[in-house]
Amino acid sequence: MVLGKVKSFTVSYDCLNDSNVPVFSSGDCVSGRVIIEVTGEIRVKSLKIHAKGFAKVRWTESRNAGSNTAYTQNYTEEVEYLNHKDILIGHERDDDNSEEGLTTIHSGRHEYAFSLELPQTPLATSFEGKHGSVRYWVKAELHRPWLLPMKTKKEFTVFEHIDINTPLLLSPQAGTKDKTLCCWFCTSGPISLSAKIERKGYTPGESIQIFAEIENCSSRMVVPKAAIYQTQTFYAKGKMKEVKQLVANLRGESLSSGKTETWSGKMLKIPPVSPSILDCSIIRVEYSLMVYVDIPGAINLSLNLPLVIGTIPLHPFGSRTSSVSSQCSMSWLGMGLPERPEAPPSYAEIVTEEQRQSSLDVPAAREELDGPLFAYIHEFRFQPPPLYSEIDPNPDHASRTEERRLDACPSR
Repeated sequence: MVLGKVKSFTVSYDCLNDSNVPVFSSGDCVSGRVIIEVTGEIRVKSLKIHAKGFAKVRWTESRNAGSNTAYTQNYTEEVEYLNHKDILIGHERDDDNSEEGLTTIHSGRHEYAFSLELPQTPLATSFEGKHGSVRYWVKAELHRPWLLPMKTKKEFTVFEHIDINTPLLLSPQAGTKDKTLCCWFCTSGPISLSAKIERKGYTPGESIQIFAEIENCSSRMVVPKAAIYQTQTFYAKGKMKEVKQLVANLRGESLSSGKTETWSGKMLKIPPVSPSILDCSIIRVEYSLMVYVDIPGAINLSLNLPLVIGTIPLHPFGSRTSSVSSQCSMSWLGMGLPERPEAPPSYAEIVTEEQRQSSLDVPAAREELDGPLFAYIHEFRFQPPPLYSEIDPNPDHASRTEERRLDACPSR
């Protein structure tokens, strides 16, 4: 008998999203199919799948051990998040080449379904970094007698959701700094920087509104700027490796000596980036907004405001709350409270004369409610409140009342 050949051997996922991209979270069910297309008939000992997920870091450092001796130190670490095995065809033992217990697959296309549940514990978000990565995949192995196993592997994406609609991530971030420039024995005026953003949490595609005030009292020309940075931190064997990358930036107008610039919500858009990774023990991905003043010939004056890039976007009510909070907390940029409070509306603006007159007629259904209590409630139902005034209309009465209170105080 002439044995057939395997034309294709692939893994496919059942995607539940509109973009047809396999994306899952902790606790989700990952389902899919192993697809085998053969020409002719083949005999199979087993078809297995192995699902794995892990975070792994690796980097090397060169060290000197003497004048002419150098060696390379390797730093590696790994954390496992998923390890699942299943058999779709056949049995566990496939190390022999016996003809017993074989399964015949006929010519054509065949699909073998599989499913597994991701752990309920928090998982690290899929990530590819310079010195490490977080990866999840399903590998299928096809075992046949007298032949090497066929293997295929396909990755899937895991997002550990970060909801930015929490009090911590909705809280405004702000800071203030100043710097005095010195050149030999001469000292120029200070450069001051105040910056604020309305919240800490954002999602990719959003724009950050930057409120800032830059005052240049120095003798140099300076330029205010802002930038979003991603910081990747890798840990292994008690050591740490850090990589900082620019994500997005903007530039303000140049400021000459004695000038001030105010940013009233300057927009900086967040490009498509990986969410923050905060729960992995060997890989951390963090973000920050740096608002700084570029000073020629000197160290820049900068403010770092922490950011968290999440996966669940801002709810509409959260946007309003955050916006009101931002406006109320901008008093340090010159927005203060009014000198005098606004008087409340008059009685005539709220209750019309028709409403007041109609309330004087007691409904027939309530005629049986006789007595002083109902008459008291009905009489004052639409009576106007006392007139609003900033000046006490009875100062003498208030002073006499206060004197009686002081005389009655036990401590006197």
